[in-house]
Amino acid sequence: MVLESPFVGALNHLLEAEPWARERLAPFAGESLEMRAPPLPRLCFTITAGGRLDAARSAAEPSLIITIRPDALAAAVKGEDHLLRSIDVAGNAELAGEVMFLARHLRWDVAEEAAKFVGDVAAHRLVALARDAAAWHADAARRIAGSFVEYAVEERQLLVKRVALEEVVAAHTRLRDGLERLEKRIERLAGGR
Repeated sequence: MVLESPFVGALNHLLEAEPWARERLAPFAGESLEMRAPPLPRLCFTITAGGRLDAARSAAEPSLIITIRPDALAAAVKGEDHLLRSIDVAGNAELAGEVMFLARHLRWDVAEEAAKFVGDVAAHRLVALARDAAAWHADAARRIAGSFVEYAVEERQLLVKRVALEEVVAAHTRLRDGLERLEKRIERLAGGR
């Protein structure tokens, strides 16, 4: 309940700005959903008649369970489609479809919110700066990941697989034994003169 309240407040603030989103959730009034993102605690919500969310108060089985897998952060770097593939949904298929639609289309207008405090021009510049910084970080993460992949593919020849190492050891052993036999034979031949 402690974590649900700020999360519910943020989601409802987002829903308040978009009446179409509340209209899509309103038919599911009374249904509950649970969000899981291990190792974080579960968050439970109930949809109200007005298409808003409220912290779930009952221990009833949720209509929809949304599980965000641990690989979601890495997937988010690759883009929205990859992120959505790292989210599992189980339960009411119709509600799941609406929630996924909202996840794809509902956006927080940060510039509008920031404009209330710093003015329109400054807000748009701050948002553009933040967007550029996020794009730079995403690009850097993609390049680093690409470099690691290239290293693993191209430079792996510097590493020896266990099977290859065992073959080299066996060949070395045969060569050493053959050399010892040759030395003994040479000694016998030299001693026979």
